[in-house]
This record gives sequence, C-alpha cells and structure tokens, in this order.
Amino acid sequence: MECMHGRPADGAGRLAKEIRCYDFLDSLQIEYDRVDHEAAMTMEACAGIDRVLGVLMCKNLLLCNRQETMFYLLLIVGDKKFMTKDLSAQIGSARLSFAKAEYMERFLDITPGSLSVLGLMNDTENRVKLLIDEDLLDCRFIGCHPCINTSSVRFSVQDLMEKVLPAVNHEATIVRLP
Repeated sequence: MECMHGRPADGAGRLAKEIRCYDFLDSLQIEYDRVDHEAAMTMEACAGIDRVLGVLMCKNLLLCNRQETMFYLLLIVGDKKFMTKDLSAQIGSARLSFAKAEYMERFLDITPGSLSVLGLMNDTENRVKLLIDEDLLDCRFIGCHPCINTSSVRFSVQDLMEKVLPAVNHEATIVRLP
C-alpha cells in the first residue's frame, strides 16, 4: 500500500460511485490523500490502512429505529466501542438497531463494508440523519472509504464540517459516547 495525494490518475477498473467521490471532493477543493488496498470489511482490516494514511479510520454505522422509519449514520473514532443504549436517549429513539443492507444501498448507494460519510452525497432526500461522536471532532483528520472498501481517503475534519456537510445538505447532530 502506498499513500497517494488526490484522485487516481486512471479511473479504469473503478466503480462510478468511487469516481463520483473523487469528483465531489475535487469540486469542493478539498485536499485528500488516498490509499488503494484489498477489501477492508472490518475495523481490524483497516489497521494497515491506518498506518499508511496516518489516521485512525472512522467507524461508520447505519442505524435505524424499530419501525425502520428513521435512519442514522453514526461516525465515531475507529477504536471506540459502541452500545446502542448510550445513544438512544440522546436522540430520542428507543430500540436502535443496525439497518439492513438494503437501506444502505437504497439511501446511500453503498454496500456493507463500504459505509462512509461520503455516501451522504447520494442521500438527496435526506432520509439519513448524521450523528457524530464529539471525540471525532477533536481529530485533525477523518479517514473513510470513497463509497467502496478497496480504497480509503483522509481529509480534514474541518473540511468535513465546513465543506462536505453543507454540500450534501446534511447537518450533524453531535453526540457523546463513552
């Protein structure tokens, strides 16, 4: 694995949704570094990616209420444990669970293992509410997949908050997880 600055020189063999992520970041004039790698389905698989990018990859969880009417994308620091009870009261939604893969694909155009805040650019109907653990805001960079888990990118948390979120028309609710 090698850390590269910006988009790949050649888009051959890459999915359109990955290229859209690079187009999106470039359109916002966001500086980012990228690494290509084997499919990384878990946080454990991201350990080597973390070292190459010099950032702890962000843990992204798609959650929903029991009725499957409210959906939440939760961003937390990669090495933090998550328990639904710690979040439910803060957002006023009891019985949170992990959302089915079909919702991830329908709302964010992402398959399991590739979930990323960058998928919000595909949520034009704002079906997914963004939740960010406050500890992530203390980080200088965020590491995430460009909607595919064979590449990872790193860009500043400041760019996430000031450029990416306004561009995708999503506001973040800041939560506190132990």
